[in-house]
Amino acid sequence: MVHIIVSASRFSMIMLMAIYTYYCFAALRSNISPARQERIYHKQTLVMYELLLNGNLVLFLVLEDMRVLGLMVCEMVLFAITLIIYKKIYENASKSLVNNMCMLLTISFIILTRLDMEKAIKQLLFASVAVVITCFIPILVAKLKVWDKLKFVYGVVGIAGLLFVLVAASTTYGAKLSISIGPIVLQPSEFIKIIFIFFSACMLQDVRDFQYLVKTTIIAALHVLILVASRDLGGALIYLVTYLVMVYVATRKPIYMFLGVAAGALASVVAYYLFGHVRDRVIAWKDPLSVIDDQGYQISQSLFAIGSGGWFGSGLGLGMPGKIPVVTTDFVFAAISEEMGAFFAICIIFICISCFLMIFNIAMQVKDYFYKLIALGIGTLYGTQTFLALGGVTKFIPSTGVTLPLISYGGSSLLSTMILFAIIQGLYVLQVDEGEFDEGMEESPKKRRQRG
Repeated sequence: MVHIIVSASRFSMIMLMAIYTYYCFAALRSNISPARQERIYHKQTLVMYELLLNGNLVLFLVLEDMRVLGLMVCEMVLFAITLIIYKKIYENASKSLVNNMCMLLTISFIILTRLDMEKAIKQLLFASVAVVITCFIPILVAKLKVWDKLKFVYGVVGIAGLLFVLVAASTTYGAKLSISIGPIVLQPSEFIKIIFIFFSACMLQDVRDFQYLVKTTIIAALHVLILVASRDLGGALIYLVTYLVMVYVATRKPIYMFLGVAAGALASVVAYYLFGHVRDRVIAWKDPLSVIDDQGYQISQSLFAIGSGGWFGSGLGLGMPGKIPVVTTDFVFAAISEEMGAFFAICIIFICISCFLMIFNIAMQVKDYFYKLIALGIGTLYGTQTFLALGGVTKFIPSTGVTLPLISYGGSSLLSTMILFAIIQGLYVLQVDEGEFDEGMEESPKKRRQRG
């Protein structure tokens, strides 16, 4: 009986995800009325809660563990608090980004409860702490006017932090990433990338000449080179792409982008010959089945999981995602694809695209050039990290060990991503208060009242 219920639940979960994904884009149409937009966001919230309820009830039947129901109640309370903060306290917050953030966390909670109950509990604690910390960020971004005056502070803190990681961090899967402080394990590079965006925006907002740009690029390159020395090549690539896009927008000269891409390509070749774990990942990417007993085992298991799940998935608890190494972090998308199906996984991709487009829409319409560069950097960073995470799991590119934002397990990744979303919310609040957003974007309550 349980098997039948679990199998049937696949289709209801896919239907809920499809409805939610449709609403993601329907709410941003240019000709939609404010009242209709509000109704869509309300429906999105209901769909999110229905998915959370559906997934956890199925897991309770499969696992027969009362902790599943306890987690579900705590997750619902957390989302209720988050929605109150961003819909009541921050009246002008982007409801699209809030709902998408909560939906991606919902998927994370469901799949982690399925894979590892202890990690699911920790992820809930991480998210709760992140909500408390980030709830103050939008007002700080919108009200404080000092963020563009700390360029050298950003640069010194960023380089010093990465150097500390290089010296003191423990090695994980070939890269120096984590700092342990008692029971707490942090990945400082996840937070330094936010400081890096602020540094780049400060420097690039008033590019005066080529010499000034060279000095800025040297400091930015130091960040990337320290990450390379730490063998955090996925992080180095994210920093590099983010900086190149910001430079292109600040200078409007494609040649700088081409030179940066060429330098990155050359650095990739050098890294291939310098680092053994890079060669292993390239070998696994080229033909994983030929080295399935060694370098290709992880990606092979990921592809098997995605393939065996098919379009509709095997059902929560009925697959074998535990065969994939580090499945809760780097390869969580493969576990989702196996048990929830390709349709469900594709909807996740479209939700991530919706977040990316919303952030870039905000970046395009922000009037202050410094804040425009901040939003652009955040959008590029989020899009690049998402692409690397999904590309590595599906063998589109070699695996980089990058986590999928808001879905993969990990406190540092979760908190840093929620900080990025909170910063964007602050920029959004700042702009809608000034009435500077066009049709097709979410409007401020003030403008809605004026339209009547």
